[in-house]
Amino acid sequence: MNLFKRNISLQIFLILILFFSACNSNNNQEPKQKKIKVRDYSEIKQLKKLRVVTNLNSTDYFIYRGQPMGFQLELMQFFAKELNVDLEIIAQNNLTRCFNMLENDSCDIIAIGLTITKNRNEKFNFTVPYGLTNQVLVQRKPDNWPELSRKKIESKLIRNQLDLAKKTIYVQQNSAFVTRLKSLSQEIGDTIYIKQKNIETEELIKKVAKKEINYTICDEYIGLVNKTYYPQLDVATKISFPQKLAWAVNKQSDTLLNILNNWLTDFKKTRKFKAIYNKYFKNPKSVNIFNSDYYLQETGQISPYDNYFKKYAKELHWDWKLIASLAYQESHFNNNARSWAGAFGIMQLMPITAERFNVDTNSSPAENIRAGIKYLKYLDKQLSDEITDTTERKKFIIASYNSGLGHVLDARRLAEKFDKNPNIWINNVDFYMAKKSNSKFYLDPVVRYGYCRGSETVNYVTEIFSRYDHYKNIYANKN
Repeated sequence: MNLFKRNISLQIFLILILFFSACNSNNNQEPKQKKIKVRDYSEIKQLKKLRVVTNLNSTDYFIYRGQPMGFQLELMQFFAKELNVDLEIIAQNNLTRCFNMLENDSCDIIAIGLTITKNRNEKFNFTVPYGLTNQVLVQRKPDNWPELSRKKIESKLIRNQLDLAKKTIYVQQNSAFVTRLKSLSQEIGDTIYIKQKNIETEELIKKVAKKEINYTICDEYIGLVNKTYYPQLDVATKISFPQKLAWAVNKQSDTLLNILNNWLTDFKKTRKFKAIYNKYFKNPKSVNIFNSDYYLQETGQISPYDNYFKKYAKELHWDWKLIASLAYQESHFNNNARSWAGAFGIMQLMPITAERFNVDTNSSPAENIRAGIKYLKYLDKQLSDEITDTTERKKFIIASYNSGLGHVLDARRLAEKFDKNPNIWINNVDFYMAKKSNSKFYLDPVVRYGYCRGSETVNYVTEIFSRYDHYKNIYANKN
């Protein structure tokens, strides 16, 4: 009996050991992370959209006098045109978030001047370089530098990398500058105090200029541009060998990388590339942009008429920035603009429309803007019963502002006749709007208003909403 009990106890003991071993084994296994499926070229083409993240600064991407501009923006616009897809620009000045977005398939390309480091190369694919740069120290000249000789100024500046010992240098978090400073600290055999900040490099340069910090590091081409804005800065001390600048794509986006490399290799040889580069990095007039009242990132102003857009847009319940984008499309904010057809003012009202809303060529910009918004409100009323989606209806209203309500209604009737949705603009009504210059369509029995250069209207709507997206982008990221 005792032997039987011992056997039972032993069996129970062995079962418990096996049970706890299995539990420990399962606990020690790390859960497998589900691999994210990343878009490659075929998906980009299928969805007709290229998503690009870039920095918001005075060279990569910004708004000046209502116009989206920037070196990276223009290059990506050319590449998107080459692919025949729409371009979505995402402004992001946090470098860690940029790389996270690429890993998580929230963007397709990081279009920033990235230096190619060993650690980055292990995680991401980089394009062929589009340029070379050195890392440079950003420091201030003496306060009375305009009165000093060149020799005296030089004596006050750091020119030897050994003199960086015990200095505190602020750099963008997780940037290549951190890696370089750590290596330099080893090379000089002394401590360099590195302070990482979660802000874009140009903001750190501004802090040096304003005496909030003493030193930062940047790429030489960025330093030279910012030196034109802040002549009190010096960027002549190099702290690195020449380094390649490139864009990054996900490791899974092999086809996109190949196509991007082939395009970039060819495009770098063109006059267009040289012109774009010179426009942003060798243009002495860039200081006028930076100091302008309408450099949106700094001032928050799109145009001289923002207050009127804000005031009267409330009558329509629209975002004033969309009104501003429409006004830019119409007149580039020039109240003296006149079209060949007789349209005038900020909102380019036709004489018959202007008369209806009690304005003429002698009316003030404010009156012209208010009349334009009243006309938009009238168009909204004509379409609100059938197009109930307010976001979608805005596209039809803006199309009507350009070509007239009758032509837009014609395009809706054509869409309905050919089994498209008459209440959706993109890939539905816009297709037939563009066809209204084709006799096969403008002579169709459902068409009442005849011929129209409808492709111009389609482009008009696209450009206004694209610019509106840029305005929202800048405002969402404005410091």
